[in-house]
This record gives sequence, C-alpha cells and structure tokens, in this order.
Amino acid sequence: MVAETALFFPPKPKPLLIRLVQSVSYLVLQRLYRCGLVVSDDDVAKLRALDGARVVYVCNHPTMEDGMVLFSLAARVGQLWHYIVARESFKGLQGPFLQWMGCYSIRRGLGDRASIAQTLSLLREPGAQVVIFPEGGCSYQNDTVMPFRSGAIQMPMQVIAQLMKKTPDADLYVVPISLKYRYTQPMTSVIQETLQGLEDELGLVSEDPQDFYQRLLAIASLIITRIETEFGLTREPDQDWNQRISRLRNHVISQCEQQLDLESNGAPIRERVYRIQALLEAEEPKTVAEGDALYWTTVRLLNFDAIYDGYVAAKPTPERFLDTLMRLEREVYQVEHIQPKAHRQAVFRVGEPINLKDYVKEFRADKAGTVARLTEQLRTAVQDNLAV
Repeated sequence: MVAETALFFPPKPKPLLIRLVQSVSYLVLQRLYRCGLVVSDDDVAKLRALDGARVVYVCNHPTMEDGMVLFSLAARVGQLWHYIVARESFKGLQGPFLQWMGCYSIRRGLGDRASIAQTLSLLREPGAQVVIFPEGGCSYQNDTVMPFRSGAIQMPMQVIAQLMKKTPDADLYVVPISLKYRYTQPMTSVIQETLQGLEDELGLVSEDPQDFYQRLLAIASLIITRIETEFGLTREPDQDWNQRISRLRNHVISQCEQQLDLESNGAPIRERVYRIQALLEAEEPKTVAEGDALYWTTVRLLNFDAIYDGYVAAKPTPERFLDTLMRLEREVYQVEHIQPKAHRQAVFRVGEPINLKDYVKEFRADKAGTVARLTEQLRTAVQDNLAV
C-alpha cells in the first residue's frame, strides 16, 4: 500500500460496504444514470473463470459514466475490482467514498509515480484485479478507440517478469473489455431538437430541415471558423476540416503551454492537456480569472481532441450523431459535461484473456517491442469487438 499524500489517494477498500453498494448498483445505474447493463452469460463466465487470479482489465472510455458502469459489471460478475481514477474526482466527500470502493488516484500527464507504485504493488498480490482505461481519458466517442498508452501493459509485464523469477508458474492476465452505448428508443426527435437548439444559439437557418447531416456540417463549420477567429488563425483555403482541426489544436495547446512557461514535451495533445490541468491544480496562477480561463481552454481541447471529419458520415447511427452534437453543445453552451440524451444500454463484450507469462521470455529480450506489440493487440481487440 502506498501512503496517502496531498497529491495521491490510495485505495482503502471496505469489502462489506462494496458488496452493499454493488447490491443496489443496478438501481442506481437505471435511476440516476438512465442506463441498463447488457453483457452475455458467456462473457460473465469468462470473467468469473479468472476469479482469484491476478487480472488487469483494459477498457475503452467513451463517456464520463463508464466508471459506474464498470462497477456494475463487477457486481454482475460478483467480484471486487480496483479502479484507477483521475485525481480531480477525489475532491470533497466523494474522495473517501471512492477510496472505500477500491479506487485510487492518478495525476494524468505527469507520470504519477505514486499511482504507478500502487498499481505495481497491487498486481504483486494474489487475486488483485485492476481496471485501467488505457486511452488515458474520456474519448467521447461511442465505437472508436483512441491509441492506447503503453503503461497498461508495461506495468503488468514488469510484475509478471519479477514474479516468475521466484514462482515460474505465476499467472497475470490482461483482458480487453469493449464498452459501447445504445439508445433504447428512437432518437430522431432528440437529434432534431438538439440541432434546432444549436442553430438558434448560433443564428443559423437550415435550408433543408430534413437533412440532419448537412445541418450538422453547417453548425460544425461555423463553430470551427469562430474558434479559428478567436485564436487569431485565418482559414487556409487548401486545408480540409481535419487539417484545420489539427492546426487549431496544436496552436491552442502551444498557447496554453506558453502561458505557463512550459516546453512542449512532444507527447500527444491529450497528455499535454492533462499536464497543464495538473499544474493548474498544484500551482496558483497569477489571477483566479486567468486560471479559470486557461482551465476552460484545456476542457475545450479535450472536447475536440479525438473529433474528425467523417465520424458521422462513416456510420450515421444515433449514437454517433449525438456524440458529435454533444461535443458541439459543450463548446457552444460552455458546459463541461452534457447529460445523456435518453435512456441507454451499456453493452459489454469481453475479449480473450491474455496470460502475460507467455510473453515474459520475449519481454526480457525486447521490452519496448513486446510492450508495443501487446498494446496494439489489445487496442485492436477492443476496437474489433466494438464493431460487432
């Protein structure tokens, strides 16, 4: 167990309390989160077969509700899991409760040594089961996966390599879990209402109210142009949307780093954003207003980090339509978290467990290469099961 500090909150699980909360988690999920749980008996059996083993569950992270949904999955399986949760979630009275549920904190973007040490310590314990979101944060995309961070494999590989020196038959499994949401009712009227609200706010009039996709494009185009103007960028006629969005993201993150006298570390934009947010939390800015403005800019960056032209066109489902519309609502209405538009099902698929002991010889010969290959194998497994 790693000691608690002002910057790290270790897990303090209370098994009886966890079991009690698990017993009502389905009702909480239905009433407060407007969500049901869908997982096949075969997938439940696959997870139960690992009861008592060391396991890392890696799952994609499409919404802010995923933690509660995974807690309910653990209840369905009848297991007690540990969860790595962003440090900002531990503020106030919620913090101790999360610790009692088996959660512990991570300061994203800074290489949180205490959180890494806690994960390594847990995985050395027989029967430890830890949930990791390897995308590093919420993607706000229902059925596509961002690149996985290598730590989800690096840490358990390091542990199993150490364990097998003393116990050659030790096991440590990594299990890919795919999570996506489905609305349980027709969403045409909700999409229409959301489009109309954004158009009214932006002063747009649709030429063809029945063409939802063209209305979406018109809204997004105006928003991108407004943000470019806000940050002093002129539109270059030879650039498509994806190039404009990429240029905008890079320009804005550079401005944020300059405000804090930070050198770019070459990491993905999401990691650079998390580093800025962690520093804003730890260090007082010159003024409260400056800190608030900079924080909101980082929220906007995360909102647009994984968005790209063609996400809806490639698969115009209600979920993809509303993924994009809710991103645009966050920007237009300046709201950090938009509530789900209607009742949904959280649909899980569990991939085949990978026993990392089978890769220890390969890992000892080529650590970086082995970690990279397994990381991509897991990402592909999660993505493939989202397509089912």
